Amino acid sequence: MKKKIVLGALLIAMAGVFGGCGKAESETAAKSAEEVSGTEAVNESEAKDIETQAKESGEAEAVSQAAVDEVITVSVGTMGTYSPFSYVDENDYLTGYDIEVLRKVEEVDPSLHFEFTTGPWESLFVGLDSDKFQMLANQISGTDERRQKYYLTENPYHTAVNQLIVKKGRTDINGFEDLVGKKIGLTVGDAHNIEAEKWNEENGNSLTLVYYEEDITTLLQEIVNGKIDATLNDPAVAISKAEIQGLDVEPVGERLSETPVYFIFKQDELGKTLQEKIDTALGQLIESGELSKFSTEWFGADYTPQGK
Repeated sequence: MKKKIVLGALLIAMAGVFGGCGKAESETAAKSAEEVSGTEAVNESEAKDIETQAKESGEAEAVSQAAVDEVITVSVGTMGTYSPFSYVDENDYLTGYDIEVLRKVEEVDPSLHFEFTTGPWESLFVGLDSDKFQMLANQISGTDERRQKYYLTENPYHTAVNQLIVKKGRTDINGFEDLVGKKIGLTVGDAHNIEAEKWNEENGNSLTLVYYEEDITTLLQEIVNGKIDATLNDPAVAISKAEIQGLDVEPVGERLSETPVYFIFKQDELGKTLQEKIDTALGQLIESGELSKFSTEWFGADYTPQGK
């Protein structure tokens, strides 16, 4: 009887042990299943994040590529021999005020890229008409004839000025009345002559006008050498030429005339697009004061229309 009791107790104890092991294994299996399920959820979330990031990255690349694809390459006609507005420097680099203003426009509107082609003045409008160029940048004024045939920017980017130029340090000349009995040198056929010729005609031809076949460089040399007392020209051009030759001259008196200059385009769909885009950029440069600052840095004076 005693053996049966002991055997029964032993069987009960073993059942408890095996039952406990089964429960532990069941709990462990359940816990493992939960961990696996949680890992799968994390992996699924990470996969979605990766997919989203890839999609966003792809969209960003697509936008970036679209922006590149939308860049307009513009062929610009310019002389390249008209210092200080368009010329090739000692490093064989095309520069000049007109050129650098367009490079500033590029900074404002990256959808524009300008490529410059140089040629003589008489070839510029021919090139524009034949689609060799899409625009011109060469100190071009807005005559009625040009406005009828071409698009011009609404915003002028520079003012061409006509002013008396004398030897640096002279204080006795500030206007035409101070030149009575003195000599004014002029280049034959130059548009800068008009003010002097008109004043002379209205005042009894009291000025001595001396005409030269040579350009402004020769006239500046004649001024420094004392052969003439003054000439008429754009001070920006005169000072640039004088610096190259090492001549000490300066503008004096009031500006005798002011002529706004513009970028010019063919009258077609592309021309209109370029006109509007460049006008918008110029407007920002003008409003911010950047264009006036740049003009002063380039010429020593503000020759924008806002600098009058």
